[in-house]
Amino acid sequence: MRPDDVDAATEMVLGHGWGVRREWLAFAASQAACTPLIAEFDRAVVATGVGTANGPVGWIGSIFVDPAFRGRGLGRAITQGIIDALDSAGCRTLVLVATSEGRRLYEPMGFQVQTHYRILEAPGLAAPDEPDEPAAPSIRPFHSDDLPGLVALDRAATGEDRVHALNRLAVAATAKVAVGADGEISGFLVRPPWGGGATVARSIEDALTIVRARRVTSGLDGRVRVGVLQENREGLERLGFEGFRQAWSAPRMLRGEPLSWRPELIWGQFNHAMG
Repeated sequence: MRPDDVDAATEMVLGHGWGVRREWLAFAASQAACTPLIAEFDRAVVATGVGTANGPVGWIGSIFVDPAFRGRGLGRAITQGIIDALDSAGCRTLVLVATSEGRRLYEPMGFQVQTHYRILEAPGLAAPDEPDEPAAPSIRPFHSDDLPGLVALDRAATGEDRVHALNRLAVAATAKVAVGADGEISGFLVRPPWGGGATVARSIEDALTIVRARRVTSGLDGRVRVGVLQENREGLERLGFEGFRQAWSAPRMLRGEPLSWRPELIWGQFNHAMG
C-alpha cells in the first residue's frame, strides 16, 4: 500500500461496514516499521492488511477482504505476505487479535490463543466542582524529555520495542504522563489520530487516575474505552466498580517465541495491528 492507495483502501473497507480509519492507513503507509499490503482486481482495492515490527515482536492486523472476493485465499495470501515481511525484519514473535472467522484462518498458520482482550466502556464524567487533594500520581502533558521513561515502561509491559510509534505519536497535545511522588513516570497515555490510546501503568491506581482524567476530558456526552488483558483480574474488578462494562472480547493469538511481558500493566492499545 502506497500513500496514494489509502483513500481507495479506506473507501473499500468503510463501504462494507468495517471501522478502520483513514488516519490509521495513512500512518501505516508512511511508517517504516509498518508493512501495509493491498490486493487489487481490475485496478480496484479488494483486500488490505498491515504488519508492524516492534523490535522482536510483530503485529498483524487490519486484514479485510471485500465480501465479493472472499473464499479465494486473499486473506491467507495477505497474512502470509505480512508474516514474510515481519520474519525478514527480525521479528521472532508474531501477535494478532482474531475474530471467530479469522481464528479459523490463523490456527492452521501456526497461531495459538495466548490470552483474551477485554474491551470495556464507560460514559464520561463531569469535571469536579472542587479540585480534589493532590493525587499520587499527578497527570501532566508529555514533554520530549519523558520519551526514554515512556519507552522503558512500555518495554517492561509489552516485551516490545515501540519507540518508533512513541517517538512519532507522543506529543504534548495528545499524550499524558502520570508522575509518582518520587518524580518517576508511573504511567502514560498516547492517543493516535485514529482514536484509541496506548495506555501503560505500573499500578491500578496509576491506571485509574489516567482513566478518570480521560473520562472528565470526554465529558458527560462522551464515552471512554479501555483494553485490558484477562490476566488483570483485579484491574477488571476495579473497572467494574468504576462503571465500566464489557463491550466485546477477542482472543490474542501468538506464533513463535514466548514473550517476556507484564500484561497486567497494559490498559489500552494503539490498535490491534500495532499493539
